[in-house]
Formats: sequence, structure tokens, C-alpha cells
Amino acid sequence: MRILFIGDVVGSPGRNMINTYVPKLQKKYKAHVTIINGENAASGKGITEKIYRSFLEVGANAVTLGNHSWDNKEIFEFIEDAKYLVRPANFPDQTPGKGYCFLNLNGIEIAIINLQGRTFLPPLDCPFQKADELIKEIQKRTNIIFVDFHAEATSEKQAMGWYLDGKVSVVVGTHTHVQTADNRILPNGTAYITDVGMTGPYDGILGVEREAVLKRFLTSLPVRFEVMKGREQLSGVVVDVDPKTGKAQKIERILINEDHPFLSEF
Repeated sequence: MRILFIGDVVGSPGRNMINTYVPKLQKKYKAHVTIINGENAASGKGITEKIYRSFLEVGANAVTLGNHSWDNKEIFEFIEDAKYLVRPANFPDQTPGKGYCFLNLNGIEIAIINLQGRTFLPPLDCPFQKADELIKEIQKRTNIIFVDFHAEATSEKQAMGWYLDGKVSVVVGTHTHVQTADNRILPNGTAYITDVGMTGPYDGILGVEREAVLKRFLTSLPVRFEVMKGREQLSGVVVDVDPKTGKAQKIERILINEDHPFLSEF
């Protein structure tokens, strides 16, 4: 089984890259499953129903979220009916939506879990304990488990990777918007990367207009952050998983921008 995952989509530049390249990537890699992190897809904060449905229409099987899940208030109007929209599972039990979903692909099931870290982010339930709880239940149905761990600290993301090694098929880090070069298969068969990177503006600072971010650093004054316009990029990974064992076999980084052009053939 081949899984294509696209990292944090930021605003209209990110959505443009999704529309342009997801079909091409699916064709190139012959992906069986496509997952998109869409928590910044609506003007850099949150997601709308229209955007969620557009991701499904372009070929996504599921959309994960993160700490900006609730920034666009429209989400409360559709999240309960969005079967393949997955918010962090370690939000309190009464939080709308769900923290994992199942996909059935020709009789083979894959579970997708979203978790959020706690270091330098608002306090939530323990993601490690929540992972144990969910995995115990999910393994009754499938051993193919994909985890999007949306966290700030690289140490916390690495800790989650090692903690879940052998328990899940894939652990990808999201949130920090800069692709890391540590993709690997951990000793017990879990594919891991600290951060998949961002899909959106290529010349901003984490997707935001540079001038505003620089002013914030130089003056410590509050500023309004806007999504950068201009050149665009896409960041992702493709992972091969043995459908019988649930063990990962290969994880490859994807980066598309003007300095790393898309090549249609291997």
C-alpha cells in the first residue's frame, strides 16, 4: 500500500498547489491513499466546508487538522457530518468531530489518527496516552495505522515516533512548516519524519508575509499576519506499507518549488 501525505496547506497558494500537483503525484507514485493536512487552508487559519470538499474532489481520502482547527468558525457547522475530517484526538471528549477515521480500500482498512503536542502549545490531554488508547481499539480492525502528530517541539515529535515504533505504520510530524531531512524507517517498522513541511508560499516566513514577521521580531509589537503571495511550493511524503504486516518499507520526501521542479517520471 502506498500512502501520499501532503503537509500543512496554507491559504490560496497552498490550495493552488494541491489542485495542480496532487493528481500528478497520485499518477506518478500510484498512490492508494492520499491524506492532506488542511488546518491552515482557509486564509492561513482553519478550514471551510468548501475547501474540505475541494480536497476530496481533487483526490484526498482524508483531511487532518491541528491547533488551528477552530480558527474558522464555519467548522462547527459541518465537522460532525464530515466523515473524513480528522481533528486532534486528544482534545476533550466533548469536543466536536473525531480524532481518527477508517478508510476501506478494496477490503483493506487503514486508520488515520490526528494528535496534537503539548510543548509550546495549549494544554490538552496527553497525546501519548491517547495514542495507546486509540491503537488498542483500532488494532481490533486493522494493523495499518497512520498518525499525523501536529506538534511544535522536534523533541516531542521524535519522542512520539520512538514511542509508537512498531505500534503504527507511519508517524509524520506537522505544524512547524519546514521540511526536515530525517525521514527513515525506525527499527520496529514505523516510517517517521519530524516535519513534512508546508504547502503554500515559497518566499514567506512559514507562509506569512515577511515584512510583518520581521516587524514583530524587530519591535515586539503586535502585527497582523497575512498569507504571502507569489511563488508557491508543495511539501509531502510518500510511504510504502506492507498491507499484511502493517510495517513500513520506505518513506520518501517530496518537495516541489521553482528550485525543485516536479518531474513526471522517476
